[in-house]
Amino acid sequence: MGKRLLIIWVVIHCLLPSAAADKDSDALMWSLRALEQVEPPPIDSLQFSDRVRNPIDQFVLQRLEAAGLEPAPAADRRTLIRRAYFDLLGLPPTPEQVNAFLADKADDAWPRLIDSLLASKHYGERWGRHWLDVARYADSGGYETDIYYRNAWRYRDYVVNSFNSDKPYDVFVQEQIAGDELWPDNLDLDPRRVYNVSAEKQRHLEARIGTGFYALGPRIHESGLDAKRLAYESLTDWADTTASAFMGLTLACARCHDHKFDPITQDDYFALQAIFADAREIELPLWHSMGEADWRQNYPRVVAVQEAREACRLFEASVQGKALSPDELAQKQQLLAAIGQAVMNLPTTTAGQETIPYDGLMHIPVANVLGREHPALIRPVYLLDRGELHKPQSRVRAALPASLAAATTTSLELQAPYEARKEFALWLTRKDHPLTGRVIVNRIWHWHFGRGIVETPNDFGNMGQPPSHPELLDWLTTQFVRDGWKIKNLHRLIMNSAVYRQSSQFETAGNLSADFDNRLLWRMNRRRLEAEALWDNVHASAGTINLKMGGPPVVPPLAEDEIASLRDKWHWVVSADPAQHTRRGIYILVRRNFKFPMFEVFDTPVTSQSCPVRDVTTVAPQALWGLNNASVLRQAMHMAGRVVGDAGNDPTTQVDRAWQIALGRPPSDAESTAAIKLLHDLQQSSSSSAPELPDSLRSVPPSHAQALAKLCLALFNLSEFAFVD
Repeated sequence: MGKRLLIIWVVIHCLLPSAAADKDSDALMWSLRALEQVEPPPIDSLQFSDRVRNPIDQFVLQRLEAAGLEPAPAADRRTLIRRAYFDLLGLPPTPEQVNAFLADKADDAWPRLIDSLLASKHYGERWGRHWLDVARYADSGGYETDIYYRNAWRYRDYVVNSFNSDKPYDVFVQEQIAGDELWPDNLDLDPRRVYNVSAEKQRHLEARIGTGFYALGPRIHESGLDAKRLAYESLTDWADTTASAFMGLTLACARCHDHKFDPITQDDYFALQAIFADAREIELPLWHSMGEADWRQNYPRVVAVQEAREACRLFEASVQGKALSPDELAQKQQLLAAIGQAVMNLPTTTAGQETIPYDGLMHIPVANVLGREHPALIRPVYLLDRGELHKPQSRVRAALPASLAAATTTSLELQAPYEARKEFALWLTRKDHPLTGRVIVNRIWHWHFGRGIVETPNDFGNMGQPPSHPELLDWLTTQFVRDGWKIKNLHRLIMNSAVYRQSSQFETAGNLSADFDNRLLWRMNRRRLEAEALWDNVHASAGTINLKMGGPPVVPPLAEDEIASLRDKWHWVVSADPAQHTRRGIYILVRRNFKFPMFEVFDTPVTSQSCPVRDVTTVAPQALWGLNNASVLRQAMHMAGRVVGDAGNDPTTQVDRAWQIALGRPPSDAESTAAIKLLHDLQQSSSSSAPELPDSLRSVPPSHAQALAKLCLALFNLSEFAFVD
């Protein structure tokens, strides 16, 4: 039956006319329409008008009432503070923080809590991790060799810092698409200018790191593949990822033929690829052991050397061994002199030698430094028959997709052959662009509620889901752009709404029958923590979490069976410093060919392409990890030690403290009674050969220490520990 359905679908798919060929198709694309200037429904027209806290509630209540649904009551304050902490920081509140919020009876207690969390440096780690999913971030290239990107972490830190500084989203987009063209000072080949790293040049350097967005994708490093194939795969990755991440469009279909459902032609697809024709990946040496200050000082000089060499190589390729004219000879001498001068400006040791040889390569796209004077050196892009590299047809120029250009009344062609990315980035961040603002607002909503207003964040096309609240999406987007593209203001707007503050523990028969999936938001969605947040929750509860920020990825130890599954032991070299093993999950090494086992079990995304929504599965290995993993058992013992340090040796007080730490609430009477009995029973059956205990448990009998550790392990395995209500 399944095969017959597949055959029928393929036949229908092939017989359908392409949407790109349908003149009226763009009328069907809601996402290409201009943002509507909508007003919230009048409060006095709403049945549940007493629930309104801000305009978001007015839009949602109107839909609920039209469907005959009843909104959930507000969640209790313990639930709200735990929800806010995990949403904004990815960390649990301490018992003291919970109690302080409960004691704060001021009307503005909740807004002040939100502001304090947004000001935390850990906010950028939480929300930066969300963006890294979209950016298909990894520390290695995948495929056969899975080559290590030694400096990919600089992009990760750039993202964290961008969220912490509340960088306007339009600037964030511009830096990632064309940071090297919009802020180009650090690309200047004149060593006299490159040498001086002023604050302004550091700003340019930051923008350049942002452009590392294009270096994060999977890369084939097989020697048997020709350069043309490698270049084509890079262009494909860049075009597809740009479209899905920033525009919410899936373009892969148009690589081989006009899009069957969206108004994107094959010409549009390759014209988009041509926007990146001035970008090349070069191997850029960096000194791995430099301190951050030295790195900022010397990085531009290293860039100058490498780009001067690249310029000379491109020049040699362009003349292809022919006799040079006097002008060409002069240009070659100028390029060679630039290399020599740039090398002379590299830092040296007292012996006059270049400092520490580089032990890593950073792959970053850079503008063709000869593009302005030699457009012929820009990599040509051709429309390919059925997407086959060996079947090139007509050459294409850099241009915007026709339907999108029409939607913004913009000229189709860009200023090829150079600065096309700059033009594209500026066009994409126009205030009237129909996609950019909607897409990021929808992502923020999705990361708060577990489901976007558009349930397909990377597909705003005809095959994606339509918005559940189109007027709300347009109103939020208009406010977001008007506020200067500030994401923290959007957080405040969403989290101060009554919709966000609803209980997740509410249901009626009518609501369930009419809207079982809660698309209309009659209650809050209960959400499981992502793999990294669950890792952080375990270590924060144990009191062992290392909150150091930034730097190269850390590599925690693996169990013996996990090591056995490694294809190459050099792909997982454990960090020498044990203190690094309990860093936050965002800093753990991300290899494409070997996922950190705990993260894989809890659905960390595949990094070969942009991930809009993480899977949430329930499988047996999750329970096995929680009950048997040696690392989790160690953390349970550390949490037991924390409980003893906080609560002393009284079992009742220990149980209460353990619940407060792990779940943010005291135990019920029934839970307390059962837990105390469990401690007693476990002590009676504990092994005489106790495992090695942390120093914090030396003050209690080994049998009680083991029992308390097992109780803490049980708390780690509660659904309440892994879920946010």
